[in-house]
Amino acid sequence: MRLDGKRIMVIGCGGSGKTSLACEIGQILGIDVIHLDLLFWKPGWVETEKSKWKQIVKEVSSRKQWIIDGNYGGTIDVRLLVADTVIFLDVSRFLCLWRVMKRRILFHGKTRPDISEGCPESLSWDFIRWIWRFPKLKRPGLLEMLNVYKNKKNLIILQSNKEIKSFLKDLKQSFKVNLHAIRLEE
Repeated sequence: MRLDGKRIMVIGCGGSGKTSLACEIGQILGIDVIHLDLLFWKPGWVETEKSKWKQIVKEVSSRKQWIIDGNYGGTIDVRLLVADTVIFLDVSRFLCLWRVMKRRILFHGKTRPDISEGCPESLSWDFIRWIWRFPKLKRPGLLEMLNVYKNKKNLIILQSNKEIKSFLKDLKQSFKVNLHAIRLEE
């Protein structure tokens, strides 16, 4: 698997590992990571107004390079139009639920780094239900949308921890080789 471009979307179910993967890719490539949750949620879990939200996403998507993690279906089209690469974490709902529960315990009473200050970690039955239903309700639409771009974008679908680790290992190796080649040219 290759990673082309400098505008990379990371999407998937809640708990799929979007933020972790985006941060790791950002460290390897030296590209800023934009967490949509951080931009969307205001203190006290207050949502950004829809009219402002689309403008915010347009602004961050217009940057020369970025890694954006998050779904936000109402603005996915904005990001898809300008993204070079889309990484879809298509992992099992059980793994997603496990990670969300683990995250809830790790950040109990605290705010995660990828969420606005004043939004302490919480876990609701609605969110658990959303994760459980994601494979049937959201996944087909995402795959259909990605299929439209299959010949226009670099699409990467990772379906397990093993595939994610292998992808990161390959990316690190490839980046080291590319850096070495650049230094030889200088």
